[in-house]
Amino acid sequence: MSLQNNLARILERRQGIENQLNDAANMSPDEMMQLSKELSDLRPIAEQAEKVKDITANLESARALLAEAAEADDDADMIAMAEEEIQTLGKALEQGEHDLKIMLLPKDKDDERNAILEVRAGTGGDEAALFGADLFSMYQRFAANQGWRFEVLEISETGIGGYKEASATITGNNVFARLKFESGVHRVQRVPETETGGRIHTSAATVAVLPEAEDVDVTLDDQDLRVDVFRASGPGGQSVNTTDSAVRITHIPTGIVVSQQDEKSQHKNRAKAMKILRARIYDAERARAEAERAASRKGQVGSGDRSERIRTYNFPQGRVTDHRINLTLYKLDKILAGESLDELVNALITEDQAAALASDG
Repeated sequence: MSLQNNLARILERRQGIENQLNDAANMSPDEMMQLSKELSDLRPIAEQAEKVKDITANLESARALLAEAAEADDDADMIAMAEEEIQTLGKALEQGEHDLKIMLLPKDKDDERNAILEVRAGTGGDEAALFGADLFSMYQRFAANQGWRFEVLEISETGIGGYKEASATITGNNVFARLKFESGVHRVQRVPETETGGRIHTSAATVAVLPEAEDVDVTLDDQDLRVDVFRASGPGGQSVNTTDSAVRITHIPTGIVVSQQDEKSQHKNRAKAMKILRARIYDAERARAEAERAASRKGQVGSGDRSERIRTYNFPQGRVTDHRINLTLYKLDKILAGESLDELVNALITEDQAAALASDG
């Protein structure tokens, strides 16, 4: 379907919904809510479609005026002004149509969801755990800059400021849409504080960003769960609680295991563990579906594989390189402070949109 046909269809659909809502006397609350949601989603697209329609009309008028001016042998200044206007409108139309095409791309149904962030130290021992803590703090600051709520679920510390594992829920507008490309292996190259010879070490941490799943998304039967309770422990294995408040839940069909011990209440630890378990099961199903789609879509951003090395943070050079889109920014400090992470996030989203447009075309 051509863009012009799409444009007409969008405007017609918006008008149809508005007419239905204006005559909603016999409409059920559910129908009204569904139509209101559709109108809310459609409104920015319709506004962009109207913008493109107006620019197109203005461009046609400008071309007609230029033709008349040339035919009437008007002065050169008048013709030059008309040509300049046509050039300006042409660029505006190109950009407007591009923006509209992006808005018309099929939406990831999980984009508007909140997310669960998990960071795990990988290869590199204590240095990997310290880098894991740096990454976790980076996302915490980034979330604050975005106006999102960042709630720590669990942190497993090493005792020297590093995190073996850390998880959090991030709540706000389009959290998963903005952070989903952060999943993968993040590599750091720097001289550890404990290194006396000044040698650069390479360590890694794995980031997973999971769309938060609701109860209706994943059905968990009690018979599929094995729940173990144990005494919580801190860094070095020392006991931090005198009661069996820590919880480990195993989902038997998938083998997924989640542990929580940050809360003193077993009930609260179980609730947190169930939230993470539900998200991991939902994400596993999502990953399976993504793998099937990726087979037919070339040029997507990365493979989506959590074991894929996606980014390198090089401290001696002060640079961060995202290997999926070959983008290097010499803003390491600002990125780790959560200030310039936006530049990477936006570039990844733009690349994914470009790949989708190419595939769609």
